[in-house]
Amino acid sequence: MMILDASLPVALSMWKLQQPWWEFVLRAFLVYGFLLVILRLTGKRQVGQLAPFDLVLLLILSNAVQNSMNAGDNTVGAGFILAASLVVVNSLVGYFTYKSKRVEAFVDGKPQIIIHNGVADAALLAKERISHHELMAAIRQANLVEISDVRLAILETNGRINVIAKK
Repeated sequence: MMILDASLPVALSMWKLQQPWWEFVLRAFLVYGFLLVILRLTGKRQVGQLAPFDLVLLLILSNAVQNSMNAGDNTVGAGFILAASLVVVNSLVGYFTYKSKRVEAFVDGKPQIIIHNGVADAALLAKERISHHELMAAIRQANLVEISDVRLAILETNGRINVIAKK
């Protein structure tokens, strides 16, 4: 029986985990859940419509949580375990959002009416951090000119704004 140690060639030592495999799985689930909650709290717009600063935030977040997932273990095996764990937890979240309206509401949120019969909900626009410029851009994409021309504008769970004209 061959015992793995620090004197092994790089080809073999890159597979020797420094932590138990289940710890990587647990760390992946914890970090995924934490980031899901944090990103959910930032609002729908950030997830659906990435501005350059949002993309930078996501890149920095991935770097910030890397060590919390791999515990300093940079082996190929640890990377494989973490990647597989993240895919599994993502699939589970997708499954549970499909099966449960409560989970879906927590993870995805609910569509919000931001304009009703030509009147914009200023409090909701502020809460979701939608600027007047962004709102007007959505209205123009619907071939309308004024807020008063809008019967309904709905902020969807994916961050898009759907606009329905008055008849």
